[in-house]
Amino acid sequence: MSKNKHSNSNFLNEMKDKQENNNTDKHIEKDRTYIQPTKFQSKEPKKDDQAFFVSRINKPAKYTKNPNFFSYLIYRISKDDASGMAAQLSYYFMLSLFPMLIFLLSIVPMLGADPHDISDMIIEYVPQEYSEQVQGVIEEIFNASSGGTLSIGLIVALWSASNGMTAIMNAFSVAYDVEDKRNFVVSKLSSVLFTLAMVIVLPIALILPTFGGVIGDFIFGPLGLGDEVKWLFNLVRVILPFLIVFVSFIVLYTLAPNVKIKIMSVLPGAAFSTVLFLVGAFLFSFYISNFANYNKTYGSLAGIIILMLWLYITGFILIIGAEINAILHQRKIVRGRTPEEQEFHELEQEEANAEQEDQKENADDTNGDTSSKAQPNKPSSDASSDQQHQN
Repeated sequence: MSKNKHSNSNFLNEMKDKQENNNTDKHIEKDRTYIQPTKFQSKEPKKDDQAFFVSRINKPAKYTKNPNFFSYLIYRISKDDASGMAAQLSYYFMLSLFPMLIFLLSIVPMLGADPHDISDMIIEYVPQEYSEQVQGVIEEIFNASSGGTLSIGLIVALWSASNGMTAIMNAFSVAYDVEDKRNFVVSKLSSVLFTLAMVIVLPIALILPTFGGVIGDFIFGPLGLGDEVKWLFNLVRVILPFLIVFVSFIVLYTLAPNVKIKIMSVLPGAAFSTVLFLVGAFLFSFYISNFANYNKTYGSLAGIIILMLWLYITGFILIIGAEINAILHQRKIVRGRTPEEQEFHELEQEEANAEQEDQKENADDTNGDTSSKAQPNKPSSDASSDQQHQN
């Protein structure tokens, strides 16, 4: 590949020209420690006195030509800074978790359930060192349950959780290499609807595996039903969370990114994320229970640290699933190639065309030289013919 050859990307050419101009600019100090901003090309400002800039501080990801799927997935995870986006998601998830818990516990008395039964059921599965603190928080929420508390909890929860969903939508759009240019109102309404759906779906998926036995005894005990019904219920409570999480991921991967996607195209990433999410939950719980000892390191903050770590892992799993779907989607719509493969293909085509032009020019030059060498022989033949004519 020729070093002097320009890329077919106007953005890269402009970057190169700017770099060359900056190298000749005597007013710019060479030992500066900040990163010069670069103009953002794909979005135009509406006013003349405005401009969009993007930082170049992120480390570029190395791409190897013709990689296998796993190697290319690792490259995409590095290029899109999946680790940083997962940290962002865990932050928003953490902000939305406690307001959502307040909202859910606030509506329990309105449903006719005994708050003490709910409290005892939750405390039973909370570590002993945190049971008193959790019980105090739950009782305080139950005692303060009112229309005003419910309204405030609902507003705060929806706003915080919708910010988390907005972060998911942005992360998925990054995976597809597109900008999220949706209207703010449409984007916010979509994130709120996603949040409301998750409020209904995720508690079922998380409560059934843990509290399924207690719920089964509470429902079927007074009815006097046999063990066969309980066995069927236990089977359902094991399978249903998997189906709920799988369907939820399908909807999320289809509607969250700013790309028109068919449901069938997101099944690989949704299946991968569902399996990894459930298996990861089991392995993480096993690791925390048997090997990790966060209490000695973090003390009373161990519970929060563990929760943040699990939310980070969850966000990372979601982003990996989106990257898998994005790779398959791009290879399907761009002649079976990813953007990087398409870039290499176009550069190879340009080099091949340039080589053909060079060969053609060399052939023309060779033909020209041959004809010029043959040209001086013609006058000598004419002269001999004139001499014969005179004779």
